[in-house]
Amino acid sequence: MEKVALRSILAIIVILLIAAGLAFAGSQGGFVVFGIPLFALCVALAFIINWIAFIPAYIWKTEKYFDLTGGITYITVVLVAVFLSPTVDGRSWLLFGIISIWAVRLSTFLFMRIRAAGEDRRFREIKKSFARFLVTWTLQGLWVTFSLAAALAAITSEFRLDLGIFALIGFLVWLFGFGFEVIADRQKSQFKADPENDGKFINLGLWSWSRHPNYFGEIVLWIGVAIIALPVLQGWQWLTLISPIFIILLLTRISGVPMLEKRADEKWGGQEDYEAYKASTSVLIPRPPSNSK
Repeated sequence: MEKVALRSILAIIVILLIAAGLAFAGSQGGFVVFGIPLFALCVALAFIINWIAFIPAYIWKTEKYFDLTGGITYITVVLVAVFLSPTVDGRSWLLFGIISIWAVRLSTFLFMRIRAAGEDRRFREIKKSFARFLVTWTLQGLWVTFSLAAALAAITSEFRLDLGIFALIGFLVWLFGFGFEVIADRQKSQFKADPENDGKFINLGLWSWSRHPNYFGEIVLWIGVAIIALPVLQGWQWLTLISPIFIILLLTRISGVPMLEKRADEKWGGQEDYEAYKASTSVLIPRPPSNSK
């Protein structure tokens, strides 16, 4: 237990140091409020919200409000960034709007899914440990920080530009990614709601072109956010373009695709239809099944 606690403490320290580094970079050339860089204040807020939510979550040993808290954190942080900025332009309102729409949709979808399932089994053992569970909520603060970095830098920057071609292209990219993710999630929900599909894997609709079309949409929409923010980034703020890179690495190398692929292999591996689906369908980037060529 002592080793677990020590490792968790070290993990939290590392997480906060990484967040502090990004806060320093994103704050360059940005507004200062109450004597604190607004970007850094927003980063701190992302962690504070999750730490507050952790308290009742640990007391009741529940993860049901984890994703919902994530959505609330996104909206609260960008809301604070917008309303504490001395001047707010069209780019700021655009970023606030699309991030809020995404956060409300996804967090509500995930909350309802966990509510229906009864639990998120990723947390089955973690939530029993104070230290490990706290690390998870702290990581969500870092997740929000990295995801929002480019958008926050643009919203809190003193440098302003009128909306132009980058904003239009970024919005269209975001809209495509958002729509792709929504359709993929809806198709899977409808598939799982049919009793005849109990225990089966989905290979219909967008899922016949990609084994993880919802993650593809998620990556694309954050690239769109970064494109919108791009024209006003200066100096150290360029480091905040780590936002879409972070999303890509998170979903393709850490907690997204690898985890679900492993779970799918454990459940359907060896089945002829699943192996054929896996062999003919792209892991992430949508394309026609290879057996259709």
